[in-house]
Amino acid sequence: MSAPRLRIRAIELYERPVRFVKPFRFGAVTVEAAPQSFVRALVALEGQREAWGAAAEMMMPKWFDKRPDRSPADTVDGLRRSLIEARDAYLSDSRLDTAFGHHAAFSPTLEPKLAAAFGPAQIDKAVLDGLLRVLGLNAFQGLGANAAGLDARLAPDLAGFGLDGFLNGLSPLPAVELRHTVGLLDAADALPALLEHSALRWFKIKLGGDVDADIGRLCELAAVLEVAAPGYRATLDGNEQYRDAGHVAELLDRMDAAPELAGFRRALAYLEQPIAREAALARPLGAVAERVPVIIDESDDGYDAFPRARAMGYRGVSSKSCKGLYKAILNRARCAAWGPPHFISAEDLTCQAGLSVQQDTALVAFLGIPHAERNGHQYGGGFAGEAEGAAFLAAHPGFYTRDTDSDGGGTVRLATGSGRLETASLHGPGFAHACDPDWSGLSPLSNPTSALFQGVHP
Repeated sequence: MSAPRLRIRAIELYERPVRFVKPFRFGAVTVEAAPQSFVRALVALEGQREAWGAAAEMMMPKWFDKRPDRSPADTVDGLRRSLIEARDAYLSDSRLDTAFGHHAAFSPTLEPKLAAAFGPAQIDKAVLDGLLRVLGLNAFQGLGANAAGLDARLAPDLAGFGLDGFLNGLSPLPAVELRHTVGLLDAADALPALLEHSALRWFKIKLGGDVDADIGRLCELAAVLEVAAPGYRATLDGNEQYRDAGHVAELLDRMDAAPELAGFRRALAYLEQPIAREAALARPLGAVAERVPVIIDESDDGYDAFPRARAMGYRGVSSKSCKGLYKAILNRARCAAWGPPHFISAEDLTCQAGLSVQQDTALVAFLGIPHAERNGHQYGGGFAGEAEGAAFLAAHPGFYTRDTDSDGGGTVRLATGSGRLETASLHGPGFAHACDPDWSGLSPLSNPTSALFQGVHP
């Protein structure tokens, strides 16, 4: 199809607090609460009607911006500032253009680039949702038909690749296997009880950057997994805690020398972002790249990041909706253009129940990524209340379930029992959006209070 042109008539920004049910430690930070952002965008298609689209994403502190002179509150304010900057820029552009054209016309000015991309990433999801709702297409139909008008202007290495044919040829998955996060504070002895209720096969284990401590913890986890989850597979996430490739090689040497980790080493699929983003792409991985596939996550801060990482020996890149759905799609196209051993993985930033996890799962399924990290249900508080949870359960049966209690009630949560997320209920018109959050329970996006952003107003 020829991608329709549209105008963005309005953008509304909201947030609500999410209190975690248990602390989540990754890298050098422990998070017990964070705000979730919500976006509504009104799009009007040329010669057609208009519709509201929506999106949601957690504003996680100290992930997008890990600069030591920024407090957790400063980094969340930076994400709010990114949303405000993107909203103002998108609304100031009154041109008729494709959804991707509006995205490509905006150049964020904030730093760091990963945080600056947060705002447009969320607005792009809401705009795509509105576009698909007008067209009466679901996410898989719309993305496959390139209704957003995706092209190679931001990825010139894909010029001549044939994006339309590539997108049309993708086969969305009927289900995505769950990869369970084992955070730095999560105990190994808690896994057997979890596995009694969830048929999990994939696990993602966080590393802390202390080789001795990491090896000891891996030995403990491997001993549990080999008994409780025979045939398991695993990935490791360094969360930028290793100094350089030499430091990573030390970890691998210790792993290879430990008989207790022989099975784990065979189960290991890849290592995610072990080196800090400032240094990760400064020099080649060298021999490390031949010992384990290494992918970038936090270093994926622009459309040129994956090609630069490839030149340094990295084999893959993560897909996360919070970093931008169009970049994820183009990186998936790069994997097809370059061929093996390049690949794209699906990682999570505590996507909460509702729009966030639904839209990210739909993107993962469209890209054909067979397993995805999912941890929002482990740490976050879920829906805002019983009414909201019940509405989403009715709209997305099979994707959510209800924990029953003695009174016949129970909490609505992600349906993780099978170890897979079924995507059938995500096939309604729009971007995996068949039910709205409780808009009346949200607050307008807070004014960034950090002195770094004084004078910014939602």
